[in-house]
Amino acid sequence: MDSSRSDAMEAWPALPRAGWEPTLDTLHLWTQIVGKTRLCLAPMTNHWWHCTLYVTPRGLATSAMPVGQRALDIEFDFLSEQVVMRTSDGAVRSMALAPRSVADFYREYRDLLASLDVQARIWPVPSEIADPVRFTDDTVHAAYDADAVRRCWRILVQSDRVLKSFRSRFLGKVSPVHFWWGGFDLACTRFSGRVAPTHPGGIPNIPDYVTREGYSHECISAGWWPGAPGGEAEFYAYAYPEPPGCPTAPIRPAAARYDTNLHEWILPYDAVRTAPDPDGALLDFFQSTYEAAANLGGWDRAGLERRK
Repeated sequence: MDSSRSDAMEAWPALPRAGWEPTLDTLHLWTQIVGKTRLCLAPMTNHWWHCTLYVTPRGLATSAMPVGQRALDIEFDFLSEQVVMRTSDGAVRSMALAPRSVADFYREYRDLLASLDVQARIWPVPSEIADPVRFTDDTVHAAYDADAVRRCWRILVQSDRVLKSFRSRFLGKVSPVHFWWGGFDLACTRFSGRVAPTHPGGIPNIPDYVTREGYSHECISAGWWPGAPGGEAEFYAYAYPEPPGCPTAPIRPAAARYDTNLHEWILPYDAVRTAPDPDGALLDFFQSTYEAAANLGGWDRAGLERRK
């Protein structure tokens, strides 16, 4: 194997869901605790963009959040295996990322916030999860495989990089590339500029007004997620509202398909990881699904896209 191919395989590591699912479930809940802190402290931004996390050179972070006249940020540092809190007046607090229950994590996390004089009213119930257990009572989810988490983070780093390249092609309203802690997915969303039909809601443990704000305007979204229980990691793309013709629209690369249950286009992560040109395969997927949805939905592509 030549050195460039070896480097690509290292950049896009294997991450079979079955091998790290207990850790994924725990980490998902920990990210919700930090994400709900940002939801509480940051000013409202359209489509709930103020509550997401961002990929960093060391993990996932909130960015700066106002706390009175101070600023606070919180980062999952997957290299040093810590959660780190920093304030603009120079204070730093940290706690270990290690096998520990959600209840234990939540208790120490709240204590650290209090030590920084940060008052955050966090709703201690997981979102987008069926049959949730309050953070204060969850002593079941306690796994932490640091190697698997770092592999997940490396996938996020690469996906973030490619999504940012894809994002740069659009002149219209477009979200940042951000991490949604509710679904544990990294995404970027483009908008046509037109108001969308009212979203039907119905997502577990999310009030319908939340999804209606999130999908208030026509959009096409693309991203990565670790897959459903029992499945594998995937890249995805979808439109809301979905125009007729999406299931049969031609898309690329050959490994991509339309999922009739999810109403999304899917590209298996392993198909990208093992491709001769992972970046090219992924950009092809994002571009071809966007073109399919935008053409079928009658978007003003000439006015919304950057021409080379």
